[in-house]
Amino acid sequence: MRASQPFLLTVAWMLAGIAGCASANDLACHAGAYRLVDGSVVDVAARDDDDALRWRLLDGRTGRLTRGADGAWTSTLGWTNRNDGVQVDFGECAAEQIRFGGQAGKKLAFDVVDTRFAGEGVSLRGRLVLPRGNGPVPIVIEVHGSEHNSAVRGNHRQYRFPAHGIGVFVYDKRGTGESSGRYTQDFHVLAADATAAMAEARRLAGARAGRIGFEGGSQGGWIAPLAANRAGADFVVVGFGLAESPLAEDREQVILDLATAGFTAPDVLAKAREITDATGAVVASGYRDGFKRLDEVRALYRNEPWYAAMRGEFTGEVLSHRNWMLRIVGPVRDPGTSWDYDPMPTLRGVQAPQLWVLAGADREAPSIETQRRLLSLTAEGRPITTVMFANTDHGILEFETDAQGQRSETRFADGYYRLLVDWIHNGKLAPPYGKALWPAATDTAADAAAGAAASR
Repeated sequence: MRASQPFLLTVAWMLAGIAGCASANDLACHAGAYRLVDGSVVDVAARDDDDALRWRLLDGRTGRLTRGADGAWTSTLGWTNRNDGVQVDFGECAAEQIRFGGQAGKKLAFDVVDTRFAGEGVSLRGRLVLPRGNGPVPIVIEVHGSEHNSAVRGNHRQYRFPAHGIGVFVYDKRGTGESSGRYTQDFHVLAADATAAMAEARRLAGARAGRIGFEGGSQGGWIAPLAANRAGADFVVVGFGLAESPLAEDREQVILDLATAGFTAPDVLAKAREITDATGAVVASGYRDGFKRLDEVRALYRNEPWYAAMRGEFTGEVLSHRNWMLRIVGPVRDPGTSWDYDPMPTLRGVQAPQLWVLAGADREAPSIETQRRLLSLTAEGRPITTVMFANTDHGILEFETDAQGQRSETRFADGYYRLLVDWIHNGKLAPPYGKALWPAATDTAADAAAGAAASR
């Protein structure tokens, strides 16, 4: 849900994208969904910012595939660098075949239409992917998070969901891939683009459009509900998103940083709140105002033992730079994020059923307050279902933690994809879905303690 690149990484990211583009394009022919002999499906996706492929299974297992100089493929576990022992081979592109874990597989054929459509003052590239057939199917419009890569090229849902009878519309958000315009994180502008994407999906699908809705992950969790009423969506899925503002996200991350470092005293948290209020005011102003108060809290607390433990979405970075640098560089690198956007009025007004899937140990988007807010909306009678996968991080990813507290993601939680497929089909769930939990109002305090413990 990162709102902006760290100062010194922005140029590095651009150069890495250019360097990786050619080799990544060579791999794209292998992207797709493959039916294996045992009936299971493995989907394979490429990205335009990586010279590798990634495979995923319905049960959440995943690996990164790289090809050696000898043409042999190596699969590594999740996002670790450890060989997972899964043997993979594709052969020639035209064969559209895979050998995966000792099983042969054939690429599934879908009905695919590439398109260009008008967003809010821009031309957007999109793609509709439908399972083969003539009858109506549910269709989900994939709303991006904060990433800069092409969704048309790299969003694996366009292979996974059609293999289970669900249509998918993906599009390159403005300023990415082959869409025009300038990259932005203005939620209102992006919601207008998402609304246009749904209209285009409906047009292309015609009579095949059944129930149709949005799925937004991470930052897309602010955008998808905002677009839902405008577009007349039949459903909304939010994954690892927040029912708080982006400024609150930074505050929650700082609290988690402090808890991880062992600082949980109420007076420490109150002082940290003074700091996050000050850094938030600077960022929300476009780095024009708020520096007097920022200097005051720096002077008050910079010698405290907990001060260096604060990172957050942006607080640690703001504190580490001089004001003159923030004034110059900050406005350039902030992509117009809607920092003070309050999602609660929107969520309260969405008429379509919503499914929220939260990560119980999310370091990037701590979910305890979001759980509380969603449960309060459900108690008001809003059609919101909240599901939580405990001990998962952002992305509903399971992880290992080393002695230094660093996490390595190993897989998606078992049950996560099955849950999405079931709910998108008809708005109903048939648990169990792995270790998925349905939080109750009394769970949030216990979850807060468990989340802090998991982060240590």
